[in-house]
Amino acid sequence: MSLPLVLASTSSFRRDLLAKLQITFIQDSPQTDETPLTNETAPQLAQRLAIAKAQALIHKYPQHLIIGSDQVATFAGQLIGKPLTHDNAIQQLVLFSGQCVDFYTGLCVFNSQTKNTQHIVEKFSVYFRNLSHAQIERYLRAEEPYFCAGSFKSEGLGICLFEKLEGNDSSSLIGLPLIQLVTMLNNEGIQIP
Repeated sequence: MSLPLVLASTSSFRRDLLAKLQITFIQDSPQTDETPLTNETAPQLAQRLAIAKAQALIHKYPQHLIIGSDQVATFAGQLIGKPLTHDNAIQQLVLFSGQCVDFYTGLCVFNSQTKNTQHIVEKFSVYFRNLSHAQIERYLRAEEPYFCAGSFKSEGLGICLFEKLEGNDSSSLIGLPLIQLVTMLNNEGIQIP
């Protein structure tokens, strides 16, 4: 008998992605400090936070498989946060126009019973079209992606902003690499489908 699943995240995007696998799970908040450490690279940060989120719920769920995930975006070697406001989103998209933004998504499956930890970091690159100010304004008014790193929702109208996408798993761009997750769950005895 396999252990019950917990998604250690408050993200509706991650919840919706995990639901695509048609498996039963609980969603709970991991309450994790996401402050980058000094000299920590984007992949290191994504990995550390994914593991920390999964392990943050160990006492509440002592006999579960806990899924932690975190995504870090970079442009020109600098970390990119969520814009939070319309003006910040405009600034981000103007900066990204005709450029590439890299996303690093950390994934961890933590067995709180055996303490077995599996983790990976998936890189996914987004190449933006040359965007006019009018295109940026129309897009932001349509989707209001102010709580999304990079100021877009790739699963929605944001796809129109891109010239090319590059990576192994498009679900990692939304925040949960499903291809690797299925492998990790298989390793723990959960067969999908």
